[in-house]
Amino acid sequence: MTMAAPSWLIPVTAIFILQTTTAFLMRFIPIISPGLSDEFGWSGSSIGYLTAVNSLGGLVVLLCGSSLLRQIGGIRALQISLLVGAASMAFFLNASLGVALFACFVMGLSNGAATPAGSEVLQRFSPPEMRNLVFSIKQAGVPLGGVIAGLAIPAIVMLAGWRVALLAGALIVIIPTLLTWRMSNGIDEPVRPTVIRIPRLRSLRALTVPLRSLTQDAELFKMSLVGSLFAVAQSCWFTFTVIYLIDGLGFSLGLAGAIFAVMQAGGVMGRIALGWLADHMRSATTTLAIAAVISAATTLLLGLSTPNWPLWTITLLAFVAGCSVSSWNGVQIAEIARLSPPELISETAAGSSILVNITNMAAPALFAVFVAASGRYDYAFACAGICSLLVIIVLPRHESSAKRQTPRR
Repeated sequence: MTMAAPSWLIPVTAIFILQTTTAFLMRFIPIISPGLSDEFGWSGSSIGYLTAVNSLGGLVVLLCGSSLLRQIGGIRALQISLLVGAASMAFFLNASLGVALFACFVMGLSNGAATPAGSEVLQRFSPPEMRNLVFSIKQAGVPLGGVIAGLAIPAIVMLAGWRVALLAGALIVIIPTLLTWRMSNGIDEPVRPTVIRIPRLRSLRALTVPLRSLTQDAELFKMSLVGSLFAVAQSCWFTFTVIYLIDGLGFSLGLAGAIFAVMQAGGVMGRIALGWLADHMRSATTTLAIAAVISAATTLLLGLSTPNWPLWTITLLAFVAGCSVSSWNGVQIAEIARLSPPELISETAAGSSILVNITNMAAPALFAVFVAASGRYDYAFACAGICSLLVIIVLPRHESSAKRQTPRR
């Protein structure tokens, strides 16, 4: 007699696949951009513009798309945004930087849909005793998507050129999205057969709905700030590790890229491990506090590293950083969903993601300005590490006060 699969297995599998695909699409741009810049004569700073506009696409969905996600269904909306993003890769064949900026904006839409769609579905299906682990498995798709992009796209560019890499990248997005297409029918809430209405922005008040939803509860607001504080060190590691290893420690590009991949691999394992630990300890706040301390320590040590450090110490530091600096997301997002009123899970997930996305854009810019003005990476990384320590102060103190949501069986 065969044992039936758990009711949460299909939703988690579908969302993990789609989250990984979304992360791949986000990491694709900075990897493919150098080839485009060389051929079309774009300036080196164009990569920064393309990445910023990509993040802007995600922010627009987070700010304006909550009602649209409810009408279409979160998973279906994410799938559609991925297919549209894959199709927009064709615009990179045009030499115009303006056209490329538009393509990047469209590609960013799926990143905005991923968190609210995943949070709403996983909160309904995940068993309470496995809630942090399930959310962390979903978030492990983010670094996994980065690993796939980092290993596959450069190899294809070197072997066949960036145009073939565009086609391969589009297929890597389209195939898993279509494979999960039918799954959404049993995952999304039933949608009434009516005309889909595109949200109209009649006032600035409409844009603040996700952010205002975070004020429903003081602990909910604190947990959203926790994500922003964690994101400071995470965004600085993601943005400046390779540059620092090359300029500060004298590593080659290949070696620096390999260490970056080690950090991403640590993020995959770390996210799942932290989710398991939070469920095992029955305390998300304690788990996040531990991650904050390790995040602060590894960030400080990176700034203090010198060319005299053995290679294995830098590699180990990158792996441990991946397990802490970039592994808090699943536990924090699960807590946002738990603390949220059931009818506002999509809005609170979007609001929390807005704060994190703003940090992801602001922190690297401030880091770069500081380094340019002072020439000191160590002080800059120390400031990022201090932000991680502030997590301990901001964390809610009364974890058990909110009732757990009962998942659908």
